[in-house]
Amino acid sequence: MLDLVRGVSKVSATALVAGLLLVPALDASARTPPESFADLAEQLLPAVVNISTTQTVTRDRRSGQGEQREGQRRGPDIPQFPPGSPFEEFFKDFFDRGQRPDQGPRRASSLGSGFIIDAAGYVVTNNHVIDGADADGITVKLQDDSEFKAKLIGKDPKTDLALLKIEPGNKKLPVVRFGDSSKARVGDWVLAIGNPFGLGGSVTAGIVSARARDINSGPYDDFIQTDASINKGNSGGPLFNMQGEVIGVNTAIYSPTGGSIGIGFSVPSTLAKPVVEQLREFGRTKRGWLGVKIQSVTDEIAESLGLGKARGAMIASVSENGPAEKAKLRQGDVVLTFDGKEVQDTRRLQRVVAETGVNKDVQVTIWRDGKPMNVTVKVGELEEAEQQASIPAKAEPNQNQRGSSQAKVDSLGVVLAPISPELRQKFDIDQNASAGVVVTEVDQNGPAAEKGMRPGDIIVEVGQEEVKTPADIRSKVEKARQAGRKSVLLLVDRQGEMRFIALRIDKG
Repeated sequence: MLDLVRGVSKVSATALVAGLLLVPALDASARTPPESFADLAEQLLPAVVNISTTQTVTRDRRSGQGEQREGQRRGPDIPQFPPGSPFEEFFKDFFDRGQRPDQGPRRASSLGSGFIIDAAGYVVTNNHVIDGADADGITVKLQDDSEFKAKLIGKDPKTDLALLKIEPGNKKLPVVRFGDSSKARVGDWVLAIGNPFGLGGSVTAGIVSARARDINSGPYDDFIQTDASINKGNSGGPLFNMQGEVIGVNTAIYSPTGGSIGIGFSVPSTLAKPVVEQLREFGRTKRGWLGVKIQSVTDEIAESLGLGKARGAMIASVSENGPAEKAKLRQGDVVLTFDGKEVQDTRRLQRVVAETGVNKDVQVTIWRDGKPMNVTVKVGELEEAEQQASIPAKAEPNQNQRGSSQAKVDSLGVVLAPISPELRQKFDIDQNASAGVVVTEVDQNGPAAEKGMRPGDIIVEVGQEEVKTPADIRSKVEKARQAGRKSVLLLVDRQGEMRFIALRIDKG
């Protein structure tokens, strides 16, 4: 086997030998770790700074409680020392004074890291490092121990980034530059420099463990995972490649103990750099906005739409007067490309739209009625309220309801009925919901139960066509079956939230 690792000249790289698939031998330099990181660390350390913040925490003089109510948060436990240790009485007195109920406002402090990106004094860090700090409570400390008060230029909680500004005077500041994190490969060496536990100027080395990690911290999660040691206080510090470029901003760790276990996460430079540029120019972010709520395209949804493989992002609802509505995009459209960029999934569409310039006209390829089509959309600006809660599309008034009795649709495993005052009260259906058919019962062994449908759901469309009665649904399901479809696409309204669900109809 050793000969096989050294080279593949004797046999094809894809030949099967003794049941093993051979792979091309790697260049020796790719397998050899650097002899030392010392030269690189020496070059980069001066541009990495320690950040300390102070904030005023108010305490209720009568109860002794701070901003957190009793039971929500407790103070730190007293460190354990050997009996008779001189530190025992010191810490006991310190903690006792901190718990006294007669104290008023007090100053709390925290530590973090950052890095200088411009000799004029611009410093990048995490938003959570400076969040809540007093107006004059942010201090930046350089490697030579010089300290400067910092001004907050702007922050972005959604990517957990912030930009600070110090006034260096005649002092020449060292700087580092952003690199291209998209070129980083799993297995590449990286350096993390920061201020863990207040121990400034700490350097750790590791590799890129994974890319594009989603840790559910925000809508734009795309973290670099690394095993370079990252601890409390490293937040906001840089992750460097071997060219000395910043490819990530160290932001979070996964740890059941609070210390490093080799799973750290960094905001990639491809995401951080444009955010920092916007904070510098505008003092806030200006993200693109499409004005839609989207959901993933499953294999069943793709089959029901004739899309083939699962891809793209499906529009579940359209915001009133938003860019998508003005461009005639509608529920059920699947976005395949946006501004020339392929959309693999919902996360990709969120990122691409957010990074697009406001008021830019872009070409969007969508899948509608079994074929692709192109639409031009003028991108809007994302506002806080519109990002946190999209507005469901308007439902047309339900006219001419026919057949008021309940009906069972065995192929879906549901019992259905038109919307009535009795059902509206029973299932707490919103008064604005007037279109569609109510699910009154769900067969726990049927297709609807498998996809999580429940009584009170309203089926608004079947096969992207409006339905008004149980008979409409039964007819359209049968039509899809006769057309050879294995599944049928439903648009379901659940307490005002629109969502497409594909149910199998090829069973039984």
